[in-house]
Amino acid sequence: MDGVVLAAGKGTRMRPLTADRPKGLVEVAGTPLLTHCFETLLSIAVDRLVVVIGYRGDDIVAHYGDQYRNAPVEYVRQDERLGLAHALEQACSAVDGTFVMLNGDNVCRANPGDALDRHRETDASATLLVEDVSRAVAKSTGVVTTDGEGRVTGLVEKPSDPPSTLVTRGFFVFEPAIGHACALTRPSDRGEYELPDAIDLLLSAGHHVEAVELDGWCHNVNEPSDIEAVEQRLGESVDR
Repeated sequence: MDGVVLAAGKGTRMRPLTADRPKGLVEVAGTPLLTHCFETLLSIAVDRLVVVIGYRGDDIVAHYGDQYRNAPVEYVRQDERLGLAHALEQACSAVDGTFVMLNGDNVCRANPGDALDRHRETDASATLLVEDVSRAVAKSTGVVTTDGEGRVTGLVEKPSDPPSTLVTRGFFVFEPAIGHACALTRPSDRGEYELPDAIDLLLSAGHHVEAVELDGWCHNVNEPSDIEAVEQRLGESVDR
């Protein structure tokens, strides 16, 4: 099974750490962010990695080469950073069958395997790992509505009035249909092709989308202050 990692962004909020390196090579607890992602994916039996690169992408290629812990690594370039749906569309030509996707700035100590199991048990075209958060947090990310039994009924990106407090946590299981949905997605008001809009197109076309609640934690490293927060969480995990 293929594992897609999106790592093309400039990481402007991580400056000055990203002034001379891509965000994926910024270290957290002595380990590059992308290595954290790769380890998460290999833990659920991913046997090939597809990495979407852009800003300082050659640095990532030079660091990892063509394999990571015996798993082949393929690189796909996103020359223009136009949003996650656009990045995923670039990767879809390189994947085969069911695949998983993890945002490249996500350090995860959670249950992505449960999302994969749910996906395999249903006729879902997409399965999302989600977490219940405060309304303030929900306003800043992708919000998911469900029927109360894990079936997704809608998604909205950064709503001013959240219809739910369930949010995506950066890990997804997809069928190839997501590639067509990404291609059909139109730019949002922010000028980006949003992944929630692509998943919403799947729903509109009658596809089944599932949600699995997070057990554990996933933390996006968006700013330098997030590094210390994640390192503290990793230390707590070791202490246990």
